[in-house]
Amino acid sequence: MKKAKTTTNFVCQECGYDSPEWLGKCPECGSWNSMKEFKTSKAPLSGNVGIAPNTSAKPQTLKEIVYSEKLRMQTDFTELNTVLGGGIVTGSVTLIAGDPGVGKSTLLLQLALTLSGKKKNVLYVSGEESVEQIKMRAERIAVKSKLGTNDSLLLLSLTDTDAIVGQIEGIKPDLVIIDSIQTIESQNVAGLSGSVGQVRYSALQFVRCAKQNNIPVFIVGHVTKEGMVAGPMVLSHMVDTVLFLEGEKFAKTRLLRSFKNRFGPVDEVGIFLMEEEGMVEAKNPEQLFLTEHHEKVPGSVLVSTLEGSRAFLVELQALTVSSKLPMPRRVVSGVDPRRVELLLAVLQKHCRLPLDSMDVFVNVAGGMKLSDPAIDLGICLAVYSSLQSVTLDTTVGIAEVGLLGELRMVNGLEKRKREAEKMGLKKIITPKTHKTLREVISSLGNK
Repeated sequence: MKKAKTTTNFVCQECGYDSPEWLGKCPECGSWNSMKEFKTSKAPLSGNVGIAPNTSAKPQTLKEIVYSEKLRMQTDFTELNTVLGGGIVTGSVTLIAGDPGVGKSTLLLQLALTLSGKKKNVLYVSGEESVEQIKMRAERIAVKSKLGTNDSLLLLSLTDTDAIVGQIEGIKPDLVIIDSIQTIESQNVAGLSGSVGQVRYSALQFVRCAKQNNIPVFIVGHVTKEGMVAGPMVLSHMVDTVLFLEGEKFAKTRLLRSFKNRFGPVDEVGIFLMEEEGMVEAKNPEQLFLTEHHEKVPGSVLVSTLEGSRAFLVELQALTVSSKLPMPRRVVSGVDPRRVELLLAVLQKHCRLPLDSMDVFVNVAGGMKLSDPAIDLGICLAVYSSLQSVTLDTTVGIAEVGLLGELRMVNGLEKRKREAEKMGLKKIITPKTHKTLREVISSLGNK
């Protein structure tokens, strides 16, 4: 019997570029040290390899294709429904990624418990935990959140890709959860679990199984230290939806963002809180990032930022103190430090503020990270407030600041203004009320 001929290729984990030899730098995306060895066998695959190809498929014209609106499965999480575009689409494959311990498994286990409570058959497959460990976690969540447990939730601890596909085809559940794809492997592909070949093969089998059996599948994915999905970039292209669960380790707030969605918008954000009973939806997310002050303190300004299609009021804090260092310190948390350096230069140049001899500290209250250019004016106002000891805690700044000191328009200005007015704030500074940053500072009392 002839041995199977094995071909060795090198695949870029960032973009999926395939090369017959190892390269230090990927010629496609420019990433260094991203080429990983990938072995393929030319021999026929043995055992259950998933779904047989459909040889009866024929091309059709647009007129011949009968279109029906995709059915969506509604969950008890309104925030999750919103991010997915209105619910879980039948036959879709969703990849949810995030840092370790952020709550991916907890959120999906709660989803499994709530759907099984509605007489939906849910198959939860774990390659990281035993069924006893999953049951322990499920009972703790069920008791804390008063969800209860029932026979509609099926637990399976298995790491073989082909065996999992066989179980799905045999059971035909209403929903499948795979936790996680980096722990799944198959004997039909060379390499250990988590390698390029194993991840690509497993994703292909789950996608085929979901599409041909019309079963929605949720797949948990690990992330690298850079915050990207671990494994080949092709994994993100194969699935229908890519969700990221973000949150600070010592904060309760969790943001569920959509980075790709074939069945809905990609600009929606779901907000959860990590509590003892698991993931809980934020009741008043618009007020979540505001802090209450018992007395008026300089250095605090409110900004209106957009997360998805929602507007949130967030408090920006700044502190300026005299420095004796040759190069004053710039300590920033929650925003881009380089952007703050640029804005300080604009304040010093166009508003004549003596910031070259001051240590400047900027912080976003609530542990949120902002990249919205509309917060530029808020940062400038917070620094001015601390420097001049002027209280601006009821002032809202909504504008991008240019290098020439001009105020520039931002997206969703009216929506941002309405959110600020809903909170009873009347002093709202925008490019429609002032043209330049110097004009704003002059109106606040700087002579």
